[in-house]
Amino acid sequence: MAFPPGFLDELRARLSLSDIVGRKVSLKRRSGSEYAGLCPFHNEKTPSFTVNDKKGFFHCFGCGEHGDAVGFVMKTEGLSFPESVEKLAREVNLPVPRATPAERERADRAATLQQVVELAAVWFQKQIRLPAGRQGLDYLRGRGLSDAVIDDFRLGFAPDSRDGVIAALKRENVPIEKIVEAGLAIQPEDRREPYDRFRGRVIFAINDRRGRAIAFGGRVMGAGEPKYLNSPETPLFHKGANLYCLDRARQAVTNDQPVIVAEGYMDVIALHGAGFTGAVAPLGTALTEGQLGELWKLADEPYLCFDGDNAGRRAMSRAAERALPLLRPGKSLRFLALPAGEDPDSLIRTRGPEAVRRVLDLARPLSDVVWDMEIEGKSADTPERRASLQRGVEQRVAEIADPVVRDYYRTEMRNRLNRMRRPAAPVWQPAGARRPFRRPGDPEPAPFAAGSAARRAGDDLDGSRQERVLLGALIERPALLHILAEDLAALPIASPDLIRLRSGLLDALSLVPSGVDPAADDATGGPSLEAQLIEQHLERIGLGRLAASARAKAREAFRDDPADADGWVGQWRRAARHMSQLQADPEELKRAEQALAEDMSEENLQRLQAILDRMRRESMESNAI
Repeated sequence: MAFPPGFLDELRARLSLSDIVGRKVSLKRRSGSEYAGLCPFHNEKTPSFTVNDKKGFFHCFGCGEHGDAVGFVMKTEGLSFPESVEKLAREVNLPVPRATPAERERADRAATLQQVVELAAVWFQKQIRLPAGRQGLDYLRGRGLSDAVIDDFRLGFAPDSRDGVIAALKRENVPIEKIVEAGLAIQPEDRREPYDRFRGRVIFAINDRRGRAIAFGGRVMGAGEPKYLNSPETPLFHKGANLYCLDRARQAVTNDQPVIVAEGYMDVIALHGAGFTGAVAPLGTALTEGQLGELWKLADEPYLCFDGDNAGRRAMSRAAERALPLLRPGKSLRFLALPAGEDPDSLIRTRGPEAVRRVLDLARPLSDVVWDMEIEGKSADTPERRASLQRGVEQRVAEIADPVVRDYYRTEMRNRLNRMRRPAAPVWQPAGARRPFRRPGDPEPAPFAAGSAARRAGDDLDGSRQERVLLGALIERPALLHILAEDLAALPIASPDLIRLRSGLLDALSLVPSGVDPAADDATGGPSLEAQLIEQHLERIGLGRLAASARAKAREAFRDDPADADGWVGQWRRAARHMSQLQADPEELKRAEQALAEDMSEENLQRLQAILDRMRRESMESNAI
């Protein structure tokens, strides 16, 4: 029995080989997706039988038996090939198609169209090496692509001609109807002569999962719209069910390469050139349910990488919204944030592959993106606003279909909302300070804020300034966050806005991998990648201006640049200790003033003067940091 093309690929993609083999063999996980056990095909005492879920095959190093899930069922259950296929298809609820005459006709037609597309791919490739394609070749070389890469990815050029590819295919005896059906030509509604769909464009060949050319994408040279043009829907090509370089990514994941979804063709090619051969891209559309399904066949948590601009953030939100209803245990997404104005191609060209590895380390879970979507630009400083945030978050979580995942999301989001509700750290606010020589019946003086005693002692200390300096230092050197997270959480901060800034910084811990050198700037001489991403995160949640102000204060205060991490950490902790002491001193000063008012002895006077002297010294040290 012959099965339609693609059906067996779909079946194998849905199966878990270790589950199937595990019914007959006691398997133990070795590492990742590889398992080992005693071979069921020959007697052995030491396991030499291995199963690899990602590669989709089993192999015995003792007897040499080798195969896939279908072959294992055939060998262990004595079934024929069609019987084994039908048994496994039932287990994964995949209908087994019957090869009716109509289906055979469709398969034959698709095979014919694929041959037409292949002829066109060869012709486009030839054009880029001819004078007519020089503009396209110069463009690709200018983007850093070598001739070997251009050939490897089958990049080509469509001359700015009305019938270039049409004439070439007609010379190969391809009927014009097939050229139109393959999406290579457009038939005007008034039945005038068809004309080439792709003209004056660099051509990117789009393959199916088996590596066969089925469609094209074209990038216009010079001015013109649309900038990128893709083949239309055809019997061969369905945009929402395929991904650019999906065939390469399927091979890459067998070598434990991460699956990275970029936005454009050039981004994917750049990532492959940098060693990230699991990179793919959607085909001119937002990520679809079908494409998410393809991605989850390759990896449990593929990485979605979007440009660091407003359009990229919108694309990230759309992908998160599309994924939420489809989540199930173990299947999710991780998001890569790029600095503003960067895409994977530019990031690799300016900072190298190591920058991509760092961005992968900074990948954020889907739950973070969902949270940011709800709190972006919103305030939570009143009960009503927090209630509005809670309602939005709960509505978003309700979209998750799987009840287990939905419950975990609900718990996670409630925890985050609860953290937002925590009251500000208490800061001493005296009821009133008594003058040392107040007579009975004198009115109580007006209350004074923390730090006023230091100003009375002759110094101009601004408590809010100290808080800004300490927070700004962590924005300036974000690698300090992991080291000082507990210190930051315990820091007594009075300003509600700065409390929000502290919460934003603690939420941004996921953007900074531990072990990064706190004293290291980016290789380009600018701010580090982590600092740029944290600034973007704070901007998204409405704290951009406050963060910039705090960072500027930190640059003024932290004048010296310690050569090692301990220097930065020690400097920050000394400043925090000084600030905490200054906020505690007014309480001590109040007690000393009360003691002197009750007993104007020399001892109480000296005690009060000693406190004022110490506060003056610590204020000066704190301002100097």
